[in-house]
Amino acid sequence: MVFALPPRRAVLDIAETLAIALCGGVTFAWFGLPAGLVSGSVVAVAAAALFGRPVKVPPALARICYVSVGILLGAVVTPETLRGVAAWPTSIALLMLGSIAMMLATSQYLRIVHRWDPLSALLGASPGSLAQVIALSTERGGDLRAIAIVQTVRILLLVVGLPNGLALFGFVVPAVAAARGPAGMAVLGEMTLLVAAAAACAAVFQRLRFPGGLLFGAMTGSALLHGTGLVHAVLPWWIGSSCVIVLGGVVGSRFANTTLRMLIAFLGAAFGSFAVSMAVATFFVLVDIHFLSFPIANVVIAFAPGAQDTMMVLALALHLDPVYVGAHHLARFLVVTFSLALGARRIAGKKPQRVGGRREQA
Repeated sequence: MVFALPPRRAVLDIAETLAIALCGGVTFAWFGLPAGLVSGSVVAVAAAALFGRPVKVPPALARICYVSVGILLGAVVTPETLRGVAAWPTSIALLMLGSIAMMLATSQYLRIVHRWDPLSALLGASPGSLAQVIALSTERGGDLRAIAIVQTVRILLLVVGLPNGLALFGFVVPAVAAARGPAGMAVLGEMTLLVAAAAACAAVFQRLRFPGGLLFGAMTGSALLHGTGLVHAVLPWWIGSSCVIVLGGVVGSRFANTTLRMLIAFLGAAFGSFAVSMAVATFFVLVDIHFLSFPIANVVIAFAPGAQDTMMVLALALHLDPVYVGAHHLARFLVVTFSLALGARRIAGKKPQRVGGRREQA
């Protein structure tokens, strides 16, 4: 079998994207910004995309990085991190209720203020589940461009705003993700077992179509080995930092093929819907913190209306409890998945008609 090499132009585009992501991440980290590697790479690549650069990150490289981040997240799981699990059902119930309230409030804002059609407003209000949002938009006829821009801007604002906001109020300390325990090739046997088990779990989770399967599967395999004490090795710090930068580039590359004119046209809807969703999320965060007394940074990232994989990368960069954050985002995924499916079906069941170039219900 002969494997064809990618075109030279594609290789150069990928190299340019990774270089931009590296420069952005290192710059933010040098200034001491929290989660600087990921937020800096997102901002730099997004800016390059908006200025017309052909940014792209190979899917295969992104998959490797998701598995690596999952291994690093699993390495911080200890019996201590599982204390207080009995209180999680209440917190998760608040998260699920908050997710529904967030979708209702944000979708109504997009419909009333920006006159979006009901389907596009529902999909644009979704906190995460971008793949399902795109699929439903394509299938049901939503405004895919508007939805994609609003969703992508929300992720950008979350990645940049949350770490800096937490640091501003003294809830987190700016830091770069660091490995725990022995690392390097001195523990080659443990490292081999760790990578093999994590990769196998990631493959199984992905095959089962588990949300964020590569990341959560690798995290599960790593957590089992570290939590039981079978393995103490962790990936070298430079691998973790490199993966965080690459995944930041993946988020930033979502702005590819988006012009400044297109972005400006939907900027009001993007910022407005972000403000509404964060206002709802903040209310439920305050309730959770007041009655359950979880660490503020953990609750903020767990309740943030962002994609699971991106929020887990933030949890890694901010040294948060990955089990707590991950459990809440999985719960949100289930709520959002069923809500979007039922809502889209209900909206599609009504006969639409065009009024002034926008879709309204008869």
